[in-house]
Amino acid sequence: MKDLTLYPADLANMTVAQLAAAPIQDFLDAERNVDEAIAFLKPLRAKLDAAKLQRYGEQARSVLRDSGRDFGTAHVNDGALHVKYELPKKVTWSQPILKEMAERIVASGDKVEDYIDIKLSVSESRYINWPPAMQQQFAAARTVEEGKPTITLTLDGGAA
Repeated sequence: MKDLTLYPADLANMTVAQLAAAPIQDFLDAERNVDEAIAFLKPLRAKLDAAKLQRYGEQARSVLRDSGRDFGTAHVNDGALHVKYELPKKVTWSQPILKEMAERIVASGDKVEDYIDIKLSVSESRYINWPPAMQQQFAAARTVEEGKPTITLTLDGGAA
């Protein structure tokens, strides 16, 4: 492969194998160019999303309210443009209150699982600080899987 600067548009036409075989400097340049493109485009995406919300958000929320809903999907037309507005419902539960409710359910003789989804977990930092005997007791309940790897490239003597 001849040396050339790889810009995001060039990368789109390359296979992963071609990119992996690129000379080191081209590989580093490609990573830098993609990072710069992301840094440039991310605020533009946020600005465009804010403009769409400013332009259509209140009208779409009115459509939702008029249909008797606070959340969901609304459709708005702006001339020939069809706008699909989706407002998902995000629900959070107070953990201290749920714990109290779970204790009441148990005290009344009912099964907590009939009312509340229960997920128990142990923080990894807490687990690794336990004595080995305690770790062994919990070992059967613990599964370790790979996360997504990250690779940072630097040239000798400095950052890429």
